Amino acid sequence: MGRVIAIANQKGGVGKTTTAINLGASLAANDLRVLVIDSDPQGNSTTGLGVRKNSGGLTLYDALLGEHSLAAAACRTSFEGLDIIPADKNLVGANIDLVDLDHREFRLREKLKPLRDSYHFVLIDCPPALDLLTLNALVAADSVLVPIQCEFFALEGVSELMDTIDHVRDTLHPSLAIEGILLTMYDDRTNLTRQVADDLREFFAEEVFRTVIPRSIRLAEAPSHGKPILLYDVRSRGTESYIKLAKEILANEQGLGKSSQGAR
Repeated sequence: MGRVIAIANQKGGVGKTTTAINLGASLAANDLRVLVIDSDPQGNSTTGLGVRKNSGGLTLYDALLGEHSLAAAACRTSFEGLDIIPADKNLVGANIDLVDLDHREFRLREKLKPLRDSYHFVLIDCPPALDLLTLNALVAADSVLVPIQCEFFALEGVSELMDTIDHVRDTLHPSLAIEGILLTMYDDRTNLTRQVADDLREFFAEEVFRTVIPRSIRLAEAPSHGKPILLYDVRSRGTESYIKLAKEILANEQGLGKSSQGAR
């Protein structure tokens, strides 16, 4: 059964979509089948993997709120082994449409069950909000990967998400784990970056990935070409970092990495 990882942080601009796209491609490069679920109404993972929004095909909204299966909405990407369930503008209304449904927090989990045996990893790109879409992702996931930008308010911003994760464990999903805290937009030339990284490692200890994602123009450019960084610039630092992250996650999966795969 495939592992489901929600990539979440209610703060925008921290690298959730970049991580969903490029971690997905890096895992697929290890001859694994990977599915990215674009749960952000902005649909950036969709376009970042070269799938045209509003093309008339089925989307996450159709599966969550309609009778369609997630499998029917899955699209192949140009990267071998990597599929995506796209988002479009209709997903904006999902939070309102979900409110009156029975078991509204479990919609994605139930829809995902028939697909889990088809993929080694499922990555859910969450919106920058602690809303019903994010809640569905957390309930559906085995673990949460939290990208944090190395900036002054990093710790303050993530505390609300951790409170939400604890609440989900207490009420809906006791076994939800922390996959890891991922330091993004890392620039080791600045004292601020190093200080924030030290603070995060002190606070979260072994839950912080050893791999860091550098600040990179090539990483920022790749989505506009509809490609993961492995296809856009295979020799870039961004490519190297996401390959390392994929290897670290796979090592943790085999019990060879850090011991923080259980609950906090």
